Amino acid sequence: MKAFADLTEREVLAVAISSEEEDSRIYRSFAEDLAGRYPESAKIFEEMAEEENGHRRMLLDMYERRYGPHLPPIRRGDVKGFLRRRPIWLTKNLPLDTIRKEAETMEFEAERFYAKAAEQAEDVGVRKLLGDLATMEKEHESLAARLTNTILNDDARAEEDRTRKRMFVLQYVQPGLAGLMDGSVSTLAPLFAAAFATQHNWQTFLVGLAASIGAGISMGFAEALSDDGSMTGRGSPWLRGLTCGVMTAVGGLGHTIPYLVPDAWPNAFWLATSIACIVVFFELWAIAYIRARYMDTPFLQAVFQIVLGGAIVLAVGVLIGGA
Repeated sequence: MKAFADLTEREVLAVAISSEEEDSRIYRSFAEDLAGRYPESAKIFEEMAEEENGHRRMLLDMYERRYGPHLPPIRRGDVKGFLRRRPIWLTKNLPLDTIRKEAETMEFEAERFYAKAAEQAEDVGVRKLLGDLATMEKEHESLAARLTNTILNDDARAEEDRTRKRMFVLQYVQPGLAGLMDGSVSTLAPLFAAAFATQHNWQTFLVGLAASIGAGISMGFAEALSDDGSMTGRGSPWLRGLTCGVMTAVGGLGHTIPYLVPDAWPNAFWLATSIACIVVFFELWAIAYIRARYMDTPFLQAVFQIVLGGAIVLAVGVLIGGA
């Protein structure tokens, strides 16, 4: 890779042209990604893409006047210490706030590049152009603010807030809740079966630990591989998978940890089992509350589905372990 200080003016212009072209494509990608979810914000990124195209044309005009029509094959990825951009395929289904922060970072880094390039430019025309572009990039943040105030009226903002809430539920609450339900309920039977079969806390803890981690890994991969988010807008599949997997493990570990009560304590088994049952009670009610709060499920219906179902699974484990 080439050091920035070693670039010629011709190479600086070529890098700037390719950078503006890439940034324009990224902004258009943001706009396309947001069009279905946040159409008003998508217009902002369309405007910013057009701005970047305007910068590219200014640079191309300067380059052609000085060096002709042929650009050297150099891009910012070939320059040491140069600003980096997130690949376009990693910008899909990002939250709106993340996209806006990404745009702010892009503009800040572009302004810094042009300012530094202008300092080492020797040609007066090139120096002026690069300085002007540095100023324009610095003003882009205020441009985004002006566009936001112009395009995002109160009704549009309210609609985007509702959409943001739906996206939060789809991308985080739904996979997390699915994991918590699976971890809390599916591990009850093996845990309590092992507990009543052995009446040994440490062995029960190992069974619960294995069941919780195994269920977390299984649910995490199942969630990540079930939907890439491109059609449903449910966000990064690996983030959803991680959320689901972690919450599955947490759900199982909640009632497994009480079996760390040392077997040497008096009535250790019944003490650990009593604590575990209390934890299960609160877990199931917490799940019922989350379903009612975020999934628009009537609270009594959520209680009936989750608490009654969990109690049946627990009873099955106790019956099998005590047989």
